[in-house]
Amino acid sequence: MSTRRSPLAMALLSLVCETPMHAYRMQQLIKERHKDDVVNVAQRNSVYQTIERLLRDGLIAVLETSREENRPERTVYEPTDAGRETLRQWMRTMVSTPAREFPEFPAALAFLPVLAPDEALEALQERIAALEARLSALGEELATTATFLPRVFLIETEYQQAAVSTELGFVRGLVADVRAGHIDWDYRL
Repeated sequence: MSTRRSPLAMALLSLVCETPMHAYRMQQLIKERHKDDVVNVAQRNSVYQTIERLLRDGLIAVLETSREENRPERTVYEPTDAGRETLRQWMRTMVSTPAREFPEFPAALAFLPVLAPDEALEALQERIAALEARLSALGEELATTATFLPRVFLIETEYQQAAVSTELGFVRGLVADVRAGHIDWDYRL
């Protein structure tokens, strides 16, 4: 059976391959390790739904279920051999093959004439401020975590830093072009 690949499924499967654990611990580790910048675990329900899918598809198995005093029941999961192999296949594909993704910003740029030029400039300036803050936060995170984590665990943060820096340069250039009148706004929608 071919399980649908997703960043969350990859992350959860990777964690149980590291050591057997329960769902709450998986979500907690993703947040503690700042992997929630690249894997969406904001909704606990999505973690449980993904675990159910991995379980149903035979990529993980229940190791044990326990209950401690007044705490809720906890199910600990472990990878199956098929899960370990699937994870390796997913990783090879995710690292080697650029995915066709549909982020919001390029979609918004595709319909930029919906906004008046001054409105677009204001929104782009707000984006510049947000990108500058994000770039600063990523720099601080790298500086701090590099003191106790090997670089191999920080590569996604380095990638994010490069992507945010590139986007910031692009948006600054776009603002300059709009201000200089190099973009024809006669096609307002």
